[in-house]
Amino acid sequence: MDLLSIAREVIEIEAKSILDLRESIDGNFEKAIELMLRSNGRIVITGMGKSGIVGKKIAATLASTGTPSFFMHPGEAYHGDLGMLTSNDVIIAISYSGETEEVIKLIPYIQRHNIPLIAITGNKNSILSKNANHHLNAAVYMEACPLKLAPTSSTTAALVLGDAIAVALMKSKNFKAENFAEFHPGGNLGKRLLLKVRHRMVTKDLPIVEYDSSIIEIINCMTSSKVVGVSIVMKDKKVVGVITDGDIRRALRKKPEQFLNQKAIDIMGDSPVTISPDEMLIVAEEKLKENRVTSLLVMEKEELLGLLHIHDMDK
Repeated sequence: MDLLSIAREVIEIEAKSILDLRESIDGNFEKAIELMLRSNGRIVITGMGKSGIVGKKIAATLASTGTPSFFMHPGEAYHGDLGMLTSNDVIIAISYSGETEEVIKLIPYIQRHNIPLIAITGNKNSILSKNANHHLNAAVYMEACPLKLAPTSSTTAALVLGDAIAVALMKSKNFKAENFAEFHPGGNLGKRLLLKVRHRMVTKDLPIVEYDSSIIEIINCMTSSKVVGVSIVMKDKKVVGVITDGDIRRALRKKPEQFLNQKAIDIMGDSPVTISPDEMLIVAEEKLKENRVTSLLVMEKEELLGLLHIHDMDK
């Protein structure tokens, strides 16, 4: 049995389903988004079985990206949890067949209380689709399951539609990184989104050498500094360059015989990457990656205030 071929076939089938979804999406999607934007309530996701699991993920994504949302189990809803709903809410019901009994049984209550309903199904002629304000077509040409029974491609399609809804709402609301941070205060991501460079930069005992410092002085400075692998080169109290441990290795490889005779000015990079102390850590992280460096000089105008090393990001 060729397991890799099986895996590749599943990926190919599900990838095609997503691409087909891109072509089948229509004006109902725009109307559904406009409906949700007008709502003063929550987006309530419901679905049974695998569709319910997908629904929980969609609800979590919406809630974390600025759209109040929660998942309501259709079975529990019919036994009391319908009290969670208000007429200001919008319901997104997920059922590939559009005929799931537990979901269909909710329709009379939804209509009686004039709660807008968006259906995500693979059957536009289903009971659920016909009773919805807007129908989002999640039909797939085949399931990746060899028996064509287990929800695979269809749940992937529903999940992608949910992500499309979340992103469309985010952009419509101009949801920004700082808004995202409010809902993700914990962990490294929250720190990068909430904290500024000044909260993590090193300001004391900076690894500073003069432009005419010797190789030995530079290495001693790097070794004794708490900031790993970098020295800041100064001349007349102004920053003129940066030396990294990589610069030292390259200098040794390029001119091994003259290595110990070289000065800071001979091996330094004269275009250090700088950042303002008031920039967010997430911006600093992007700048580190973009410039492929491990440290940023924290500057205000031409004054050196500190140094931010990549290791400082996770404190």
